[in-house]
Amino acid sequence: MPDPAKLTDVFDELPLWSAPFGLKLLEHVEYKPNITAVDIGFGSGFPLTELAMRLGETSIVYGIDPWKEMFSRVNKKIQSYGITNTRIIEGVAESIPLGNASVDLITSNNGLNNVSDIDRALSECSRICKPGGQFIQTMNTGQSMMEFYQPFEKVLSGMGLQSEIEEMRRHITRKRPPVDGMIARIRNNGFLIRDVVHDRFSYRFADGTAMFCHYFIRLAFMDSWIKLVPPEKAEEIFGAVEIRLNEQARLSGGIKLTIPFVLINAYKR
Repeated sequence: MPDPAKLTDVFDELPLWSAPFGLKLLEHVEYKPNITAVDIGFGSGFPLTELAMRLGETSIVYGIDPWKEMFSRVNKKIQSYGITNTRIIEGVAESIPLGNASVDLITSNNGLNNVSDIDRALSECSRICKPGGQFIQTMNTGQSMMEFYQPFEKVLSGMGLQSEIEEMRRHITRKRPPVDGMIARIRNNGFLIRDVVHDRFSYRFADGTAMFCHYFIRLAFMDSWIKLVPPEKAEEIFGAVEIRLNEQARLSGGIKLTIPFVLINAYKR
């Protein structure tokens, strides 16, 4: 049995953001003994640790992620849960230190769409995947958080910042590539698409002030939003967006950020 004192320190192994994507991913994984798997972009350890436990001790599950500051926490989870079939690697998806045709299963829970070079990362996935191996990823789509981006665009438009609006749209496309384009890229790298599953969830807040103060909004989104606008106008712009969101919340009974996402399930030819 795990040590209860240690377990309480790591028990939030399922981050709220990762959960809807990851639970859908776990539904579509083909669980087999004696396989080698790799989870790309394992973050705080989900679904890496869950995959390792579900696949069992006859399999090995590698995790690769550049976020080295999180490694000690992930290792603590692995030790606390008594997992022995996991190996974590500090690195990026564009250069995976595993052999050619050495992996039976590749997973990425909203990770591959955030790499610097998607095509190179998919080429690496193709290289390491065995023929018949499963490749499965989730990602949120370009319509994510439109409840924020629409008032953001209106504020930028009202200030005559057209080039910033165009950069915002490019930012959305970079972070959330079109689904059809991602499917084409996966096919071009030697995979056959079996399933494309669409779903959605939402984040709800009392108002825009609460949304902007939420730790995950600050951690994952705020810096990239601020970089889209002139530094000297950032406070004014986001103050105006906050006012718009608060007024919307007053009229509608809160703020809801909708997160549509897709699961792509493929197999190596």
